[in-house]
Amino acid sequence: MVKRSLVSTLRLENGDRLTRGEFERRYAATPEKFKAELIEGVVYVASPVRVRNHGRPHDYIMGWLGAYVAATPKVDIADNSTVRLDLDKEI
Repeated sequence: MVKRSLVSTLRLENGDRLTRGEFERRYAATPEKFKAELIEGVVYVASPVRVRNHGRPHDYIMGWLGAYVAATPKVDIADNSTVRLDLDKEI
């Protein structure tokens, strides 16, 4: 029981080497806006984004892609989604 409570309090840090299961357990305990990826068993924590250099350009691109999806049959779009590429990669 002590081990479980310790694991649940461990933060995800850049460079951590974890299994997908351990990554998912720790990620579930993070704040809602926290972003991290697991690639080949290595954790990559995203840095905060800024409005001018990321947020606004991202919105413009999403608007353009949304218009494309609306006009193109059988095309879909998803933003900020978790994808499991294989057993060791979750982005």
